[in-house]
Amino acid sequence: MNQIFRSVLLAGAAAVLASSVQAAAPAKPAEVVKQKAQIDAGLDKAYPHLEALYRDIHQHPELAFQETATAAKLAKEMRDLGFEVTEHVGKTGIVAIYKNGPGPTVMVRTELDALPMEEKTGLPFASHATQMWQGKPTPVDHSCGHDIHMAAWLGAAQQLVAMRSQWHGTLMFIGQPAEEAIGGAKAMIADGLFTRWPKPDLGFAQHVGPGPAGGVSYRAGVWSSNADGFEITFFGRGAHGSRPQLSIDPVMEAARFTVDLQSVVSREKDPAVFGVAGVGAIQAGSAGNIIPDQAVVRGTIRSYDPDTRKILKSGVDRTAKAVAEMAKAPAPKVDMDQGADAVVNDAAITARIAPLFKAAFGEQAVEAAGPGSASEDYSEFVIAGVPSLYWGLGGYEAKTLADYKAKGEVPPGNHTPQFAPAPEPSIRTGVEAMTLAVLGVLGK
Repeated sequence: MNQIFRSVLLAGAAAVLASSVQAAAPAKPAEVVKQKAQIDAGLDKAYPHLEALYRDIHQHPELAFQETATAAKLAKEMRDLGFEVTEHVGKTGIVAIYKNGPGPTVMVRTELDALPMEEKTGLPFASHATQMWQGKPTPVDHSCGHDIHMAAWLGAAQQLVAMRSQWHGTLMFIGQPAEEAIGGAKAMIADGLFTRWPKPDLGFAQHVGPGPAGGVSYRAGVWSSNADGFEITFFGRGAHGSRPQLSIDPVMEAARFTVDLQSVVSREKDPAVFGVAGVGAIQAGSAGNIIPDQAVVRGTIRSYDPDTRKILKSGVDRTAKAVAEMAKAPAPKVDMDQGADAVVNDAAITARIAPLFKAAFGEQAVEAAGPGSASEDYSEFVIAGVPSLYWGLGGYEAKTLADYKAKGEVPPGNHTPQFAPAPEPSIRTGVEAMTLAVLGVLGK
């Protein structure tokens, strides 16, 4: 997203918010504390069901655009609450609408998909599921925390329905497929998300991470990074492993590329500016005594600003071609996949919700010092004209963090096989934060 477009977008978002939401006065701290107590009282009854759903989804994860059972479970839950539910939006997504008189429309989004990796948490409800991924059966794990998000999403819907006398407007709860594949948001928009239903006046989303449980973090402006992917096929000439002189070794090309790419990061990019380019997968060969004739390298590029993004993408292309030329190999096949733009939080919405979080969570509500390095296709909704606030949830209990610190270790983060956020209080905090945010813009 270029800077000019971003400025126009933020200015327009602020105008929309001012006209459609700020007519309702912000809740006072005492009112927020009272609302949180009411939410907690409702959660005391609802929580066992939410954790049971979380465990079920955790144990039965599904990959991008394959989330049929997951979507069906959430659709049933929302229908039981009185939402009008449409399934198969953007292939496997769901849209749930709840109308409660005149007022703004607020979108609340959760992701549905899991990751193609083996879980190693040792949890009694750990996933042993497999699905087809890149042509072969692959273990699947909710190692990004989307299972926590789904439980909190449902919990917020439950509490908002129970507290419907305290707000007016329309809820648009969406279950988005394929966030990990950076394609689900676009798919839902292309399938008429904002034409078959009215475009929301604003939107909310949240994400669990390895921070302290019970807390939330937020910031106005850029929240996450731009994401781009690459796949490079290096070509060579196969040979017997004992006669490398007869080969053009694509494994050597892949290895050299993996290392040399870091010179782009360290020598071409401003060291004071965030930017990552790295390889996450190399596939080549079938046996140790065979030099193959091709190797495939897959990786990711992350950045905050367009100039750095351009430098890194250009560097990937030039490095791959130079490595092949040095090996006297045919030119490589370089495929660049533009993934997600950075999520940009609306300043006016952030300013409205931040005091509510402070009142509800005290010192555990923290304004983030800078953007995160991960990426999110929620940005597609923002680009489509839905001013939003996206915040973080802590997932680890204090004792867990203290234990890792005592061992001199970093707690496992998202996308690692050991990532295991504590459902209680992570789900509870997610329900509280999301419910309070919606009440903060729809409250009477």
